[in-house]
Amino acid sequence: MRTYKQYLFLFLIASTSTLSYAGEWSGFAGLEFRGFNQTAQDTRQDHDTNFSFVFEPEYFHEWDDGDQSIAFVPYVRVDENDNERTHFDIRELTYLKVAERWELRLGIRKVFWGVTEFQHLVDIINQTDLVENLDTEDKLGQPMMNLALINDWGTVDLFVMPYFRERNFPGTSGRLRSIPETRQDRSQFESAAKEKHIDLAARYTHYIGDWDIGLAHFYGTSREPRLLFSIDSGGNPFIIPFYDIINQTSVDIQTTKGNMLWKFEALHRSGQGTTYNALAGGFEYTFVGIMDTALDLGVLSEYHYDDRDELSMNIFEDDIAIGARLAFNDVQSSEALVGVVWDRDNGGKFFNIEASRRLGDSWLLELQGRFFFNQKRSDLAFFVSRDDYTELFLTYNF
Repeated sequence: MRTYKQYLFLFLIASTSTLSYAGEWSGFAGLEFRGFNQTAQDTRQDHDTNFSFVFEPEYFHEWDDGDQSIAFVPYVRVDENDNERTHFDIRELTYLKVAERWELRLGIRKVFWGVTEFQHLVDIINQTDLVENLDTEDKLGQPMMNLALINDWGTVDLFVMPYFRERNFPGTSGRLRSIPETRQDRSQFESAAKEKHIDLAARYTHYIGDWDIGLAHFYGTSREPRLLFSIDSGGNPFIIPFYDIINQTSVDIQTTKGNMLWKFEALHRSGQGTTYNALAGGFEYTFVGIMDTALDLGVLSEYHYDDRDELSMNIFEDDIAIGARLAFNDVQSSEALVGVVWDRDNGGKFFNIEASRRLGDSWLLELQGRFFFNQKRSDLAFFVSRDDYTELFLTYNF
């Protein structure tokens, strides 16, 4: 079995002849600033401000009347304070062949499953790029072969994934990290093949009237590691990521009824300690043209449950989330989203705000804020309870 770098090298060589033809380039470059409101818990996280530079170009080329194409999306971030956050990744390097009843994708790509807003419960194909953002929406590219069988009764996607990507964790000086530090270099695997274990997945999707339905099963290395406490030879505590082999069966459903959008996700997972079930569901109702203006206001609420309770490896074990989405429908595509997640067990709250506005034809300004309230020591969010921050992200799009 070749390593990930060997797979990548061979695919780059195979793609060279295609990339030599004329194609389309797009993408963005941006500067990100974060300001932290409080002093960090660990004295080694000795910064209250942080700058980083991001560059994500995208190359796309198609031929054979659009039946074949290739997409290439590299990604690089250079961070001021955290060496682990300074990293390079290939988000996508995919060859696509389209036929009447099937589609074949080979290479590295990102696949998203799910419908809920505050937590993407069933999304499992790609590894989370945790150094990017705490919301787990940024993903590493996943090597795979994906065959989609397209029929009138629905689409069946089959996945073979020959290499596993470990989760990126913030470094010693990085903020928004665990206390004590999670050591990626000490990672452990249940499988003797480690990152070379071949993972498999299948997903069925279809729509029936207003209903969109997804059913999936995944077998392989869990993208979400268990965190094990350890102590090094010097007596310093640290956390070891442990990657189990799991089976996960999931369902996601979405339906639109007028201005109301209903969402539901659920999963059953075994192999990662105790077999457990989890669900997330809720609604979003949109008030169109409020007060006879161009403004649209969406009100949303979700409930998230994990029957492992305090043994859950994320913050959503018994939580209610509410929020509002405001679309200005102006030339600048201005929009804003605010939300709060309330932990029913311990009373902890997580407040989030996101807003964006285009500046001219090529610039985009984004605002983000993350704030934590009343986090108990027993809760996972206590790690970052002193890491409230406000972020400005200015990008040039080409």
